[in-house]
Amino acid sequence: MRFAWSAPLVSGLLSIALTAPANAQPDAVAVAESLFNRGLADMLAGRHSTGCPALAESYRLDPRAGRLFTLAECEAQWGRIATAVARYNDFLALYSRMSEAEKLQQLERYKVALEQRDTLAPLVPQLTLSLPDDAPAGTVVQRDGITLERPSLGIPLPVNPGEHVVTTRAPGGPLHEVRFTIDKSDAKTIALEVKLPREEPPPDKPAARPPDPLGVPPVSDAKGAAGAPQSSGPSGQRVLAYVAGGLAVSGLIVGSVTGWMALNESSRADKECKDVGPGVAECDTPVAKAAGERAKDLGTVSTIGFSAGAALAGAAVLLFLTEPSPSGPQASAAPRLQAGTVSWSLLAGPRGGGVAVQSRW
Repeated sequence: MRFAWSAPLVSGLLSIALTAPANAQPDAVAVAESLFNRGLADMLAGRHSTGCPALAESYRLDPRAGRLFTLAECEAQWGRIATAVARYNDFLALYSRMSEAEKLQQLERYKVALEQRDTLAPLVPQLTLSLPDDAPAGTVVQRDGITLERPSLGIPLPVNPGEHVVTTRAPGGPLHEVRFTIDKSDAKTIALEVKLPREEPPPDKPAARPPDPLGVPPVSDAKGAAGAPQSSGPSGQRVLAYVAGGLAVSGLIVGSVTGWMALNESSRADKECKDVGPGVAECDTPVAKAAGERAKDLGTVSTIGFSAGAALAGAAVLLFLTEPSPSGPQASAAPRLQAGTVSWSLLAGPRGGGVAVQSRW
């Protein structure tokens, strides 16, 4: 590679403004000239990271052949040989379109560009980037910030030696980055990886209720499967009937128990009585008197219990039978009860009692 600069060549670079007609605005030409002078000074001083960008902007504002050639030389000195070869090729293509007079003026640069291009071209690294077959459509691939479309993938492309960064991103997916270094004359192939979007877990489903051991289907909180409102519970009159029925059962139990106890005490008093004559018994002993008193008291309690229980039972039956029929869609599902005539009577005797309930429909 040759970078020996002769005095005529440097002099030619400083007089670029005279080598080709200007085709930019006057203000742009002035700015381009200033950028070129600064870029050339940095290049000659070895500050390529600032000199080459200044020369590139100068050529963009005022695209003259001399500016393009100087930019190619700067890229070559910087070590960006793939970019330098592309710039030399641009200059050679521009030279081929010049007039004979212009070619005569650019002949020295033409010879240098041709020699540099042929020397550097074999040293340019080749990089092949490939996407997996299942990469989703719309996957974006960038190399050093430059987007590469599908036609640029799967084939070797020239790159500058050094470190490079390649990123891939599927639509909606995370960015995946690969860093690597490539040397002069290398040929490298990199199989890219594409990270797919993360799938959101489905929302948690409400836990299913365990089956009822009695086989009763679960009842929803507000509405059933068909959207019909569920029953709000028994009416107040039915609750009162249940309460009265419960108290009636308690009264009947008390009456039965105390009646049985009264019979036992009466039997004990009879045993303590003494026969003093045919059909005549004397029951004046203390034990007989006490047993008789207890039998009398227990009989009173039994009578009251049976009476209260029978009354409450009758009230419970009456409340249940006279409850208003339910309204709404569920009314047809429940049999309607008609109120009838209910009568009851208390059966009591010296040795027991009971309740008789009769109804007529």
